[in-house]
Amino acid sequence: MHVHGSANGKMQRVLKLSLLATFAYVLLTFFAGLRAHSLALISEAGHNVSDLVALALSFVGVYLHTRPATEEKTFGYQRAGVLAAFVNALTLVVLSIWIAVEAVDRFLHPVLVHPTVMMAVAAVGVLMNGVIAALLWKSSGDVNIRSVYLHMLGDTLSTAAVIAGGAGILLTGLNWIDPLLSILIAAMILWSSIGIVRETLNILLEGTPQGLSLSKIRTAMQGVEGVQDVHDLHVWSLGSQSHALASHVLIADVPLSASAEILDRLNCMLSDRFHISHTTIQFEMTGCETTHGCSAPPSPELVSAHGHHHHHGHAH
Repeated sequence: MHVHGSANGKMQRVLKLSLLATFAYVLLTFFAGLRAHSLALISEAGHNVSDLVALALSFVGVYLHTRPATEEKTFGYQRAGVLAAFVNALTLVVLSIWIAVEAVDRFLHPVLVHPTVMMAVAAVGVLMNGVIAALLWKSSGDVNIRSVYLHMLGDTLSTAAVIAGGAGILLTGLNWIDPLLSILIAAMILWSSIGIVRETLNILLEGTPQGLSLSKIRTAMQGVEGVQDVHDLHVWSLGSQSHALASHVLIADVPLSASAEILDRLNCMLSDRFHISHTTIQFEMTGCETTHGCSAPPSPELVSAHGHHHHHGHAH
């Protein structure tokens, strides 16, 4: 993942600035809420504390992601960002449920909204969260950054809803506009965060990466010249954007130079068609039973892509 060094450095700067801006906004909303006796603003400050935690988690994830592999952590810390995204998404689920519960309570016990200070502070929030969300959006292909992006986007919309709700209440006097908007925002946050929980759980449980079909990969590998059969095939994600593959491949009893050519063809195809760059391919001249691992005697010839050796045992 060394190619992403400069991108990660830029991401760290964006997250640092976002942390500082969010911290300043938390202080602003909290003190403005105390001064205006506005529960909505004080709860907005609490809401933004969850953003601070999300940004901090993501920052740690990005920082760890850049650290090189070691003897103990042979794949480096690529899963750190995935773990941060998983925790972030879970906090978003809790937050959306809390917003919905508060909104229902507001329906049952309407609160008189004091719009002027609220709308002014919310306007600052929309501007700040909107800028942060826009900066993060450029890197939202990474699941870790996407979880924070959704946090900030959710915040931008909820603070915009505070302004729209305030304006609507000023014009119509209907206090239920505020909790109705809150429920719509909560539903949007919940829908987005459940998607991230599913994606990150799939990575952490070493499921086949989203968008990749094991049968298509097997068929493509079997279509490579020189390959007779493919079995014990595993594909999993190291991080949100790097995938690994391990497989046994049956070939004819050919010289080492010929098997190296087959390996090159396999790796080129896997990289070009499926963007899988980390492969561990074991060549065999005789078929093997893979009911509980390989029960046949090991093949005398073992060729491994890029010199990576990765034991990836699964009970079938």
